[in-house]
Amino acid sequence: MLRAMDEVAGQDTPVFSARGLTKVYRMGEVEVHALRGIDLDLMAGEFVVLLGASGSGKSTLLNILGGLDTPSAGTVTCRGHLLTGADEAALTRFRRLQVGFVFQFYNLVPSLTARENVALVTEIASDPMAPEQALDLVGLGDRLDHFPAQLSGGEQQRVAIARAIATRPSVLLCDEPTGALDSRTGVRVLQALSRSNRETGALTVVITHNAVIADMADRVIQLSDGRIAGERRNAVRADPEDLHW
Repeated sequence: MLRAMDEVAGQDTPVFSARGLTKVYRMGEVEVHALRGIDLDLMAGEFVVLLGASGSGKSTLLNILGGLDTPSAGTVTCRGHLLTGADEAALTRFRRLQVGFVFQFYNLVPSLTARENVALVTEIASDPMAPEQALDLVGLGDRLDHFPAQLSGGEQQRVAIARAIATRPSVLLCDEPTGALDSRTGVRVLQALSRSNRETGALTVVITHNAVIADMADRVIQLSDGRIAGERRNAVRADPEDLHW
């Protein structure tokens, strides 16, 4: 079991709270400092963009929040429960029940239809959406029985988003979800993410090096050299349709 913190997780408790988060990779005698003491709170329902150049620590931070990696020092809690030091069984349960992942590459099963790719996760979830509902939410209600090879890159990414949200996670973590897409196709993917954030209420965290995407966020956190270099809130979230790069 994840060890509970002293406070009771209430409505104002952050979904994620990180304190002094540090990650050092050792490659032979060389130490690479990926994170250098990150303090961060992420709240329910937020759309957050983690912005930074390659090597700034974005993916490392996302992987630690999602239970895919562990910090060298510092703590991470999720809804008041300590993730740091949890065993692999507890982290696996956390990922399965709480987190949806969207990566730059879609990782769809080529021999399965869009509906069947989403059904892979709904079959093991306790309270899933119907695959048809999840695909409709990302604008693919008319592509249920198409195989990945019959879908464009943007459509495949939207299937991956549908798969991630179909388990009704409280957190959606997205690693460069438009990185392999052109601007027009990327906008369709961002529209799907924005709509799923608004309609499911899941904390949505998108990491990107593309500063244009930051305009659609509630909050933008700039990373540089493993540290938080700046933060801002957008008074109004831009419509993804208005973004161009």
